[in-house]
Amino acid sequence: MTADSSQTPALLSLLGSRMVRLIETHSEQLARGVVELVNKSDRCPDFLLKVPPQELQQTVQEIYQHLGVWLTRKTEREVEQRYTAIGERRAGQGVSLSQLMFAIVATKEHLWGYIAREVLDDPRPVELFREVELAELVEQFFDRAIYYAAIGYERYHAAQEQPGGD
Repeated sequence: MTADSSQTPALLSLLGSRMVRLIETHSEQLARGVVELVNKSDRCPDFLLKVPPQELQQTVQEIYQHLGVWLTRKTEREVEQRYTAIGERRAGQGVSLSQLMFAIVATKEHLWGYIAREVLDDPRPVELFREVELAELVEQFFDRAIYYAAIGYERYHAAQEQPGGD
């Protein structure tokens, strides 16, 4: 469950607002890294043949650039709407479900790697505690993203199976 907006300032200060700002500030660079990961992975051999690299980068960058909002202000319904739409779009582009799931997991893991590198640069216990709390929210967000993307993907294919469902 995402936080309600009345808790946002307190949550961000508690959950490593420094780290969230760093992620948001470096969102373009981080998103390029995800595109590179997907491009080099043998788990996604044709993802970027079906999804233009700039589209993937833009999608990932939007999440990273507004991470604080996604983690603390967006409702469950907004996450659902965003990721079911992504799932439907990727299904329509002919991306396999496994490659879609891998791209979302790669987005999360790339973010985790960045967080881990930055925490090592600031090993104060209070910062580490805040980053652990932030990591829990990030995990929760991406778990929901995977679930709703799969629903959107299934919805697309169910509509295609209906008579006249093009």
